[in-house]
Amino acid sequence: MMRATQTATLALLALTLPWAAVAQETQTPAAPSDSPPAQEAASQDGTDPNAMSGMTQGADQSSDPGADEDSPAAPVQTAQDRYPGVADPLFSAETRTRNGTPLVPETAGWDSFHGQLNAQKYSPLTQITPENVGKLEKVWDLHTGDVSDGSGDQPATVWSATPIFANDTLYIGTPFYRILALDPATGEQKWAFDTKSRLEALTQPALKNRGVAYWQAANPVEGKICQKIVYIGTMDAQLFAVDADSGKSCPDFGKDGVLDVNQWNTVNDRFPFSVLQPPTVAGDHVILGWAGKDWEYAEAPPGAVFSVNAQTGKLEWAFETLPEDIRRQTGTANVWTAMSVDLGLNMVYLPVASPSPNYWGGNRTQEIPYATSTTALDLDTGEVVWSRQWVHHDIWDYDINSAPTLMDITVDGKEIPALMQATKMGFLFTVNRATGEDVWPIEERPVPQGDGSVEGEYYAPTQPFPTKPAPLLDQSKKPEVWGIADLVSGGQCSKLFDNLDYRGMYTPPTTKGEGVLTYPDSAGGVQWGGVAFDPESQIAVVNTSHIVQYIKLYDRETYDKVAGGSGNENGYYPQQGAPYGMSLMTAMNWLGMPCWKPPFGELVAIDMHTGDVKWRKPLGSSQKYGFFMPESMGSPTIGGPAVTKSGLVFIGATMDAKARAFDLNTGEELWSSQLQAPVVANPAIYEYQGRQYVAFISGGNSILKPAVGDQIAVYALPQ
Repeated sequence: MMRATQTATLALLALTLPWAAVAQETQTPAAPSDSPPAQEAASQDGTDPNAMSGMTQGADQSSDPGADEDSPAAPVQTAQDRYPGVADPLFSAETRTRNGTPLVPETAGWDSFHGQLNAQKYSPLTQITPENVGKLEKVWDLHTGDVSDGSGDQPATVWSATPIFANDTLYIGTPFYRILALDPATGEQKWAFDTKSRLEALTQPALKNRGVAYWQAANPVEGKICQKIVYIGTMDAQLFAVDADSGKSCPDFGKDGVLDVNQWNTVNDRFPFSVLQPPTVAGDHVILGWAGKDWEYAEAPPGAVFSVNAQTGKLEWAFETLPEDIRRQTGTANVWTAMSVDLGLNMVYLPVASPSPNYWGGNRTQEIPYATSTTALDLDTGEVVWSRQWVHHDIWDYDINSAPTLMDITVDGKEIPALMQATKMGFLFTVNRATGEDVWPIEERPVPQGDGSVEGEYYAPTQPFPTKPAPLLDQSKKPEVWGIADLVSGGQCSKLFDNLDYRGMYTPPTTKGEGVLTYPDSAGGVQWGGVAFDPESQIAVVNTSHIVQYIKLYDRETYDKVAGGSGNENGYYPQQGAPYGMSLMTAMNWLGMPCWKPPFGELVAIDMHTGDVKWRKPLGSSQKYGFFMPESMGSPTIGGPAVTKSGLVFIGATMDAKARAFDLNTGEELWSSQLQAPVVANPAIYEYQGRQYVAFISGGNSILKPAVGDQIAVYALPQ
């Protein structure tokens, strides 16, 4: 009986997981967040964390040991060439120190992607508490109709938006690039705006949208349109500005209400920019990053970030992430996810991705200081204030993929204006957000070097490791094989692991054997949902994924013979222009079961007074085709949390498509609700006419499972 039961269980497990799709969403077109599937993740290089002088020196050096001799000899463009009338801020800034300002919000607004510009995802509302959250009920939901499973003429949709609450209205952007303005209490539509953008997956594997941004004039002109504006970007990099009251286009913005961001795509323009992440609006600045497909090409558009005027769309400044002398031989190091802002310090914080191509760096062996970094810019000028590089010479696609969370914390009795940067590596780097200096020591430690099989490659001798908080997963040793998966596959998993090199997280890609094991893989660690923070208890909360993949490089001749299809961050990718194509596979047995030991995803709380873990628990259950794994094993997660002053954590993020609430202090699950598809963005929390609401968007993401949705579900306590 025992054996029969076990066999049945194993068969069920085999049908359960969409692990082939479990990967990341960076900026590739196959399913991840903002990364295109087969070619869009990012990679990059590293640098000296603290000293601007050091970074400047590295960037200016003319020696180029790895320069591609075949790269085009076209004249290098300066920022002035590309953006006439705009100063080039690169390397021109000096380190400055200013005093921070308290970040506890005074009002319960949720008028930006992460609720507030500090990316705390925090609400000071207290109507819903740990004691009554179990009574939450769905007060309205809405199906937008803007959804596709990819079976018809349209690409599949990936909807990772968070609604924003502003102007007594709930604003939502859809994957068909429409804006909906809804009554916050009933979901009744006030107006809708259709960009009529072409529904083509130009740079991504799917139609993607992460929502909208909102601006309003500090001194509005009575009777004039567009004193409050909602913005939405499109796959082909058109940024639309719409009057927040009427839904009419803003005639003074760009050309008749539309700004063509692609006008600045002038170097290595092998693909268009895609503006899928809503811009960051700070004061009268609208700050834009973009997504592309950097798994496809060695040479790609360099990752400039743009600031434009909120009312006119006129370019104010552009920040170049790549040194001028190598912009034509590499690319990306872009910002495809949300940014954060400290208005008191007048700084915007950029999470910068890795350069192209992602898994070979022989075309970019010199220092690229701002790649795979958190970089703080002066909000008004775009000049660098400080920068910390989190991966040197990134050849693992470890994009910095979420807005850093700004927090005031007290450590050893000292108040610190801090910044926590979550990463795909499972590290949480914590620094002083005014200066970039360590809060807890961040150490440069020796890392594995290559095995000599990859020509032209350079390997950084050290990488930065935080001493606190502890890593969200143990990347120091090869993950354990999951005994059940190994047993039912006749030892397939253990054989695979035996044939994969792993000497820690930074083991370089190889052409040998089955390749190298990657853990965590480029899907995280932590994805774009980032860290939530309660400023009163000083508890930070973050969800993480534990996923094992493996990478192998192929010389061009071999790649052309063996290359197969590519999917959502899983398959073969050409890295055109590089001497090596590559494959990225999830470590599964022939039944589709993950080969590594669970849990597959967790929710973790950290006491920021000490940097110690307060609690951690498996989050959700892995699921496919209607079969669920035990919640004790957790689920890979995409999306992120939001927290309340009353001591609650709200989060979706799991394969099982549930919205959940947890006790912030204990991690106890207190409530859940089944939705149409996984919630792959942070929820929004708002108050309207004296009632507190929690809104989830159930849109799905093929990284988790092949389920799509078009549902907005809003919850409140019974009246």
